[in-house]
Amino acid sequence: MILCEREIQALARRKLITIDPCPGETSRQWSSTALDLTLHDVVVEWIIPNLPTGASSNELSPMSDQFDVTRMIEDLALAKRVTVPREGYALKPHGFVLGYTVEKVGIPHDSRIAARVEGKSSMARIGLGVHVTAPTIHAGFGASTGNKGLPIQLEIFNLGPWTIRLQPGMRICQLIFEEVREVPNRGYAGQFGDQRQFTV
Repeated sequence: MILCEREIQALARRKLITIDPCPGETSRQWSSTALDLTLHDVVVEWIIPNLPTGASSNELSPMSDQFDVTRMIEDLALAKRVTVPREGYALKPHGFVLGYTVEKVGIPHDSRIAARVEGKSSMARIGLGVHVTAPTIHAGFGASTGNKGLPIQLEIFNLGPWTIRLQPGMRICQLIFEEVREVPNRGYAGQFGDQRQFTV
């Protein structure tokens, strides 16, 4: 069941979820069933044609024992951190960057809540997408980090015909909260459980 904005706000007030910073209840970031999240000011570009360890050509084998996307992101020979200027980052057609939300989210696994990151229709109509195949924010995400939660990493791509300017603080995606039917045995334990926003 998708939650309405009043239910999400009540969960945040009761500390059953964490949104930091949490927009005021009359902010334009709220819609009837979602919360818009904003873009942090550092993005990462992949450096091509540099190859990850173990790659013999300009292709990746995600099922290989040597594949480690987190290590690739940290490798300065493969990934370049770019501070987004006030006038914006020019994401060209067919361009792709990794980014983070300003807001940090925490969802204790026993709150019986999960969430989904979705694009914004106004952005989608000009070709901008914000996740490839990873919209789910699992129950337990960011809950082990204390009261602050974790930022959400975004895979931002431009399938449109125009260059699109990404600006710090722009409303880049929306978070839709859903009720989980039963309490999971444990919270999120994936490889991105300690992710932090990029720094330069």
